[in-house]
Amino acid sequence: MLGFPSCHLDFGDVWGRRVMMGISPSTFELRTDEFRDLVRRSREVVLLAAVTGAITGLMVRFFELVVSEFAFDVILHGPIWLGAIAPGIGLLLSAILLRTVGNSASSATTDEYLRAFHDPEYPLRPRAFLGRMAAAVTTLGSGGALGLEGPSMYGGSALGAMIQRRLPAAFRGADHRTLLVSGAAAGVAAIFKAPATGAIFALEVPFRDQMARRMLLPALVASASGYLVFVALSDTRPIFTFESETQASFQYRDLAGAVLIGITCAVGARVFSRLIRFAKGFTLRPIAIRVVLSSIILALLFGISRGLTGESLSLGSGYEVIIWLGTDEHALWLLAAVFVIRLLATAATLAGGGVGGLFIPLVVAGAIVGRSVGEIVNPLDPALYVLLGVAAFLGAGYRVPLAAVMFVAETTGQPGFIVPALFAAVAAELVMGEQSITTFQRAPDRPG
Repeated sequence: MLGFPSCHLDFGDVWGRRVMMGISPSTFELRTDEFRDLVRRSREVVLLAAVTGAITGLMVRFFELVVSEFAFDVILHGPIWLGAIAPGIGLLLSAILLRTVGNSASSATTDEYLRAFHDPEYPLRPRAFLGRMAAAVTTLGSGGALGLEGPSMYGGSALGAMIQRRLPAAFRGADHRTLLVSGAAAGVAAIFKAPATGAIFALEVPFRDQMARRMLLPALVASASGYLVFVALSDTRPIFTFESETQASFQYRDLAGAVLIGITCAVGARVFSRLIRFAKGFTLRPIAIRVVLSSIILALLFGISRGLTGESLSLGSGYEVIIWLGTDEHALWLLAAVFVIRLLATAATLAGGGVGGLFIPLVVAGAIVGRSVGEIVNPLDPALYVLLGVAAFLGAGYRVPLAAVMFVAETTGQPGFIVPALFAAVAAELVMGEQSITTFQRAPDRPG
């Protein structure tokens, strides 16, 4: 009994000495140094993300200028025979560029970003970067039915990855995705003039039903800097504009219409996803077969489009289709025909080895579906239903409901559409199930 207090005292002394050692000045100095290092590294990340975004914004502006304002404008307003043969010539040139300049690189763009995001050992090589960007100019500049956002996103992510690989070892030891995500976000933000959309899409698209939240700060900074550089060299107008009297307003029945659009768009997106996967598989065929067959299909679709609408709606990323939707009333059968033409044109361009994105083709398909449903539910407000279709089809196809809704708000300057767009996007997400337009997305429960 007498030994117990002594043992207790000895234990207390040992414990006290350890506590005092743990809070000694040297420990405070160590933790202060760690905190200072963390602050310094955070500032470096922000600065590097801003630089990456600015370089990406400059690259995207030059890319858009060459494709849209020079090459494609000549095709769109040139003689009819040029519109029929130009996409096939573009596919041939793209195949040559990918094999020679790109060292036999694939035609993938967004998928390359996803592969590099999930695999730190997967390289985004400079030769492949140059080959894909050059092939994107020939594909899209000749009227291929793909979007400019794919090469913009891929180009930004490749630039970010190459910058990070050349940084000092201390920074290279950080997450390999820091500048990869920054560049991707800046590319999307610049081409759409939508900084929030760029950041959210770059974080949302790698996973199904989850976001890569740890990259939020560099993605936001890079998106902002990429956007600022791009609009400084162009303008700040939203890519979709409406007449002044068409303001964001909706009734309660439009919420039911939004759910209907979401369900319809999800069904369409499932069909579109399967068609795109088939087209991607077809790119493994010999070059001569896929280029010739795709060129013939694109020429036929161009002729059908001209015959039905009098316009070249099968060419390009599809902005002309959205303008056409807002001109006059269109019969439902004609809307369905244009929907099929656009889906087949996108698939044929992709199957032929064309380089471009699928974001805008999804937007265009959703706009057509939304207009079709709007003709039945509320023909007096076509703009609302077009945008609901955009949010639903895009959100379902890439499994990015948040980015889709934000895209509608930023690119139209109509934030009042957000509430019904959320209804449409959520309904489409539920009906879409596990389908996606890309096989490189991962489920939330998988590592990486």
